[in-house]
This record gives sequence, C-alpha cells and structure tokens, in this order.
Amino acid sequence: MQSLRPEPAARYRNVLEALWRIARTEGVWRPMRGMNITATGAGPAHDLYFACYEKLKKTLSDVIHAGGNSHVANGAAGCVATLLHDAAMNPAEVVKQRMQMYNSPYQRVTDCVRAVWRNEGAGAFYRSYTTQLTMNIPFQAIHFMTYEFLQEQLNPHRQYNPGSHVVSGACAGAVAAAATTPLDVCKTLLNTQESLALSSNISGHITGMANAFRTVYQVGGVTAYFRGVQARVIYQMPSTAIAWSVYEFFKYILTKRQEERRAGK
Repeated sequence: MQSLRPEPAARYRNVLEALWRIARTEGVWRPMRGMNITATGAGPAHDLYFACYEKLKKTLSDVIHAGGNSHVANGAAGCVATLLHDAAMNPAEVVKQRMQMYNSPYQRVTDCVRAVWRNEGAGAFYRSYTTQLTMNIPFQAIHFMTYEFLQEQLNPHRQYNPGSHVVSGACAGAVAAAATTPLDVCKTLLNTQESLALSSNISGHITGMANAFRTVYQVGGVTAYFRGVQARVIYQMPSTAIAWSVYEFFKYILTKRQEERRAGK
C-alpha cells in the first residue's frame, strides 16, 4: 500500500481489500513472504534492543531522577537501543520489502540476497539505515514514553499485570506508528528503489532521506506521505502488544527466580 505508483492490479483501498485480493490472485501464502528473513533478524535485533534499553533506562533514571521513573530517560534509552536494533535488522528489512513488492522476481530469500549483492553491492543493504534511524528513533522515543506513561496510569505499582501490558503496548505502538508513517514511506522507497521507473525526472538510485522526501512529494504530493498508515497502525498494535507482553512475562519470571535464589541463600 506504500507503493507510490502501483500497478493497476495492485491498487488497494484498504487493508482488508489488499489482503483479500493478494490471497485470491497471488496465493494464500503470498502475504507471508519475507517472514523467514524477518524472524531470522528479529531474534538478535530484539536481544540487543531490550538489553540496551533496560541497562540505559536504569542508569539514566538514576542520574536524571535519582532512581525514579523518568520519561526523558525512557525516551533516551529507547533511542540508543534503536541504533543497535536497526544495525541488525536493516538488511532483513531490505530483503523482506523487495520480496513483498507486487510481481517481485524473487522466489527465495537467497535469490534476493544474491541479486542485491551482485547488482548493487553490500551498501544496498544499508542504503536506508540513516532514514530507518531517522524514523525509528522518534518512533521508539514516542513508543517507550507512551508505554511508560500508560503503565503509570494503568499499573502504578508496576507489578506484573498482563492486561495493562497488552493495552499499554498496543496503544503505544499505534501512536508511534501513526506519527512516523511519512518516514516509513521514505524508508520503503529507499529499500525498494521503486521510483527508478516512475518518472523521467528521476534517475539513478535514490539515496538519503532528503532525496526520498523530495521524490515522494514529486510523485504523490502530501497525501503520499501517509500511504499505508492504516495498515501500519494495524500491524504495530498487535506487534508491540505481543512484544511487551512477552518481555514483561520473562522479566517477571527471571526477577522472581533471582529473588528466590537470594532468599534461599
């Protein structure tokens, strides 16, 4: 849905229509393309992400707020954690998005990786890295600050409470996703290089956020920056709800075991 000038057969009015038509014309499993490469990159990326976040949140909160909860510390910790997360995840995003494009010539992940490496070089896997950071740093700052704020309202004693974690995570993901959709459109353009054949005024590879922003406006105007906002919000809400629920669950289990070990000594 973020394609600037999609093929007539790939023009969708909403998320449900897109899913229905893709499954009907391209196969039931077509919407799942790229899932394997995403899963491969997500493991190490999220390990770095949450480990860095917890460490920095505690350290910065001690400095800024004398050990109390600080929204500034939460946001700053989320920003730094994003640097590590995206370094691990960006190549997977490039491959995933190229495989998901309409009429993508790639049937397998290895085919896509080899083609990109051979035709565009290793740098193509990080062409959108700075733009991804430009998107994800404000996304994660908004995400973490919203989550921690909602936890203060719904779970003031900060106990393990699955319901509050799900609601806070979903709402935080929705707010952050909607706010950063224009940057996500630019990231998709950089990853797919779709615009090379869009206009005679556009030639060569699109590089850098400023160039991507100009190209999006040139091709589709202001509304093009919000293409796919509904799909992005719908995707992020369960994603962030699940991520926070799983994270808080294992954090609770590990903390409880540590306390039991200490008590047993």
